[in-house]
Amino acid sequence: MHATRQETRTQDMIAVPAPPLRHQQLILTIYGLYGRGGGAALPISVLIDMLGDLGHDAPGVRSAVSRLKAKGVLNSVKAGGVAKYELSPRSLEMVNEGDERIFAPYRGTPGGDWVLAIFSVPESMRDRRHQLRTELTRLGFGAMAPGVWIAPSGVCEGAKRRLAARDLAEYVEFFTGNYSAEGDMRSKVAKWWDLEALGVQISEFMDYYRNSLTDWTTYVGEDPAAALAASSEELRRDAFRYYVPMLTLWRRLPYRDPGLPLEYLPEGWQGPEVRSIFFGVHRLIAPMAEAYAMSLLNKAEAA
Repeated sequence: MHATRQETRTQDMIAVPAPPLRHQQLILTIYGLYGRGGGAALPISVLIDMLGDLGHDAPGVRSAVSRLKAKGVLNSVKAGGVAKYELSPRSLEMVNEGDERIFAPYRGTPGGDWVLAIFSVPESMRDRRHQLRTELTRLGFGAMAPGVWIAPSGVCEGAKRRLAARDLAEYVEFFTGNYSAEGDMRSKVAKWWDLEALGVQISEFMDYYRNSLTDWTTYVGEDPAAALAASSEELRRDAFRYYVPMLTLWRRLPYRDPGLPLEYLPEGWQGPEVRSIFFGVHRLIAPMAEAYAMSLLNKAEAA
């Protein structure tokens, strides 16, 4: 079941969808966009302002930040008596790695190489086994057999880094090569991957953002630089309110879909369409959203 589609209307033109997202998810997106690099710690006041623009109250933001700190995702820092938070080194590494999947669209071609991840975990460490399965699923691997997982070879290096960061690398061996057996790959892929679950995620994204590229292009044109130059503060705020939840909902898809060749996917697969929509809107409104976020940071620094 999909959540009821909610939206608010702004500028008498752009409907701003409101997918059901948790504070912590949005905060991680904000850090990935605006809280990296030296001196990129974000004041709690700015996080409260940003999440406030997204419809969340200050107590909920403070609680979410505390949970992320307890999990080791964020570290607290003091600067001039102001409470700030930055990504932990481990989290920063994972966010940087995530860009390779989120912002670099990849689609394999038939006949390309595959990577096998073969793991063996002692019975006494069942929790590790479950964790491995969860991570491999999130990395876009399909399950061929117990302890044998497969993905297009392009995800191999990122998977190695992710498992190493999770202290799981010692249980897994990776092998790459081609698939030489005859047969219908479409039917095999349908067995190895949970395409139904991935299709539900794609449909959820489309429920909220199907018309987003048309709407924004109609409103601001096709030139991101011109749109930014002509934008008002209100429009930049609207772009921020639109873009951060959109990216948060999107970022799950490039992990669950490892870029399988379209020839191996069901007829009418919406993957190419959803990618076209996301990257088109990203190109148009990400600069305006960033300009608004930076204005909040600059105001906080000047206060």
